[in-house]
Amino acid sequence: MQRHPWSRYVAIGDSFTEGIGDPEPSVPGGHRGWADRVAEQLSQGTDDFAYANLAIRGRLMQQIIDEQLEPALAHRPDLITISAGGNGVIRPRTDPDEIAARFEYAIDRLSRDRATIVLFTGVDVGFSPVFRGIRGKVAIYNENLRAIAQKYDCIVADQWALTEIQDQRMWAPDRLHLNALGHHTVARMVLAALNVENDLEPMKPEPLPASTWRQARVEDLSWAREYLVPWVLRRIRHQSSGDFVQAKRPDAGPYSLPD
Repeated sequence: MQRHPWSRYVAIGDSFTEGIGDPEPSVPGGHRGWADRVAEQLSQGTDDFAYANLAIRGRLMQQIIDEQLEPALAHRPDLITISAGGNGVIRPRTDPDEIAARFEYAIDRLSRDRATIVLFTGVDVGFSPVFRGIRGKVAIYNENLRAIAQKYDCIVADQWALTEIQDQRMWAPDRLHLNALGHHTVARMVLAALNVENDLEPMKPEPLPASTWRQARVEDLSWAREYLVPWVLRRIRHQSSGDFVQAKRPDAGPYSLPD
């Protein structure tokens, strides 16, 4: 019996959708992520299911509009997920209302063929010492996204309410991207939003490790040296982590698990 109505799924966005933080050398692009996990579940019991992932790390909203919208529509999807704007919102002196206006343009374009569209709110960053200062900015952006979702009848994948990922142990060492457990948790949330039964269990593929205060402070220093300083330098040089990176699944095709 068919578990859902979709047969062609296209994911667009940035590093979050590309799956950065969840390395898996055996899959295209070397990263698995929540979108691959969702596609794995949707492909079960659907003989002609096809999946494309056009997301590229570091992409800003306008780049996603310019580079990914038309290729996504060319696949004639009946299911689209889009997570975009986060890379702009976290930058200083950016306007969440202006970014949301661009997002609405994208949704209007993607709605052309009446595909089901899933959009993502931003994470409640109040738990993060690094990003706590932009919590209000993220909240403003989220309210814009909720209004857009209501206007265009989109499904909201509500990361703000996903309290499980408000825990540093669900995040990769760079603290910008989810780790395997975090991506697994988001995949469960997306499937729940789509009302698709699945066999993904909580706290898998691995449980949260214990963490002491001293260990956390040592990790803070290591993180600043290895990830924060290079990130700041890239901003100064107007560089992106996605420069010269191609989409990991540019063509819609059957989803198959690695051997």
